[in-house]
Parts: sequence; C-alpha cells; structure tokens
Amino acid sequence: MTEPATRRSREQMRAETKAQLVNAARRAFAADGYAASAMDAICADAGVTRGALYHHFGGKEGLLEAVIHQIDAEIAERLDAEEKRHADPWDGFRACCLLWLEQARDPEIQRVYLRDASSVLGQKMRELDQQTWIVDLRDVLAALMQGGRIRHADPEAMAQLINGALVDAALWIAASPDQDGALDRALGAANILFDGLERDAPASR
Repeated sequence: MTEPATRRSREQMRAETKAQLVNAARRAFAADGYAASAMDAICADAGVTRGALYHHFGGKEGLLEAVIHQIDAEIAERLDAEEKRHADPWDGFRACCLLWLEQARDPEIQRVYLRDASSVLGQKMRELDQQTWIVDLRDVLAALMQGGRIRHADPEAMAQLINGALVDAALWIAASPDQDGALDRALGAANILFDGLERDAPASR
C-alpha cells in the first residue's frame, strides 16, 4: 500500500520542481531577457540544482518553451472569457482578435513572447503557433462560413492570414514609442478588415 503513495509523492515532487523552474525562468526572462538570464541564477531562485533543470527541460531553451506554453495558456483563458461575453459567435471572434492585440502592451509578453521566443525558438515557435492558435482559428472560421456569418474562403488560408496579421501588428505595437496610439490604429484597421469578411457587412460599426 505504500508504493502507490510513494509514486504519487515522487510525481508531485517532479511537478513542483518543474513549476518552480518555470516560474523562476519566467521571472528572469521578463526582468532581464532570455540572453541575459543565467541558468545558475534561475536554479538558485527555484531552489533546485542545475542537474534538475537539464533533467526536466534539457537546458535554457527548453525552459523558454515551457514558459511560452504557460503564457499561451493564460492568454487563451483571457480570450475564452472574452468570447463567452458575446452571444453572437462572430462578435466573439472579433472581440478575441482585438483583445489579442491588446496583449502587445504587456511588458512581459513583449519581451518574452513576442521578442525572445521568436528569435530563440524559431521554427519551434511557428509550430507552437500552428498547434495553439491557427488550428482553432481555422475551425472557428469554418463554422462561421458554414453558418453563413462570413464570406466563404479557404478557412486554413484565412486562419494563416489573420494570425500573421495579428502577430505582425502586435510586434509593431510593442516596438512603437506610442504603444497606446499604435494599438488604437491597429484596432481601427482590424475592424475594417473584419467588416470586409462579414456576409452582410454594415456601413459602419
């Protein structure tokens, strides 16, 4: 009877160690950037050995990937909550896209998610983007097209275009000396693009 309890305890310890490392890495990456964050300092902050970091994540790049997964999940939660505020699925979709753009003003998202992750993870970041966002975008757009809410097009191609536009706009906002002004301009432009997708686009919104 003691073996399952021991196994659960070890699993809990592993989960706690991983969580401590991810949280410490996230603090370091947000404060100092990926390049300037030392693994020894991250391990000291997490209260674990460097061997534990290598065991669970393979190195600093693996830690960054885990941090990105965590940030992605938090953004997804915010978007899900926003979507549920809207009875009309198209209005919910638009609101989620606009809310995603607003994330570009968050200093942590700017440094860790938009800058460091793209440069360090490269193709891995594109694959994560595909798995996390584009598949969901494609499915939502396909449902909206099938329901006659928006114009018909290839839903995967449309998802790639919308995702690319949102990411590039977020990078532009994050790099702007006037982030609030850039966000307002990006939101206005996005609304015009979304108006063009509607089956019966209103004259003004």
